[in-house]
Amino acid sequence: MKHHEILIAGFGGQGILFLGRTLALAGMFEGYEVSWYPSYGPEMRGGTANCTVIVSEEEIGATISDHPDICIVMNEPSFHRFVPLVRPKGLLVVNTSLVRTHCPREDLEVLPVPANDLARVYLNGAEVTNTIILGALLARCPVVCRKSAEWALAEALRGKRESLYTLNLKALGVGWEFVAKGG
Repeated sequence: MKHHEILIAGFGGQGILFLGRTLALAGMFEGYEVSWYPSYGPEMRGGTANCTVIVSEEEIGATISDHPDICIVMNEPSFHRFVPLVRPKGLLVVNTSLVRTHCPREDLEVLPVPANDLARVYLNGAEVTNTIILGALLARCPVVCRKSAEWALAEALRGKRESLYTLNLKALGVGWEFVAKGG
């Protein structure tokens, strides 16, 4: 039975809520029950932002998770705040471009992704680290399939410039390839 509780956290402006919404849309597209619960500080850009996404084959009883099985941390403060909450044997996806701390827990699978560095090298520094992280996550743990994520990006970016969608597709591929090549 598929059931994933995913916590995504970082600074406002890193696309945390967009990443969560895209994941939720992809889950809906595949016919799963989904929940997307955003939380952010009053300062938004530069403040804290996090969201919980639940993708499940069963009805979802609560929209938040005290102990997610997947946690994505995009910055150092989020790392320190949320790593202790992840379930044992859970997956921790870390943006190692901004998080330098080593995970003290040996009961987690850690997926280090230097998202900002990858964006600099492959995407001219474009601010799509969130989508790079999404690609890496899906390559390691197929919460949803890649095609569904591509559809969800198109849906989430509907009405925006076509180049923004194309850039996000490339970013998804950069994250996917980083993990697929053993990065």
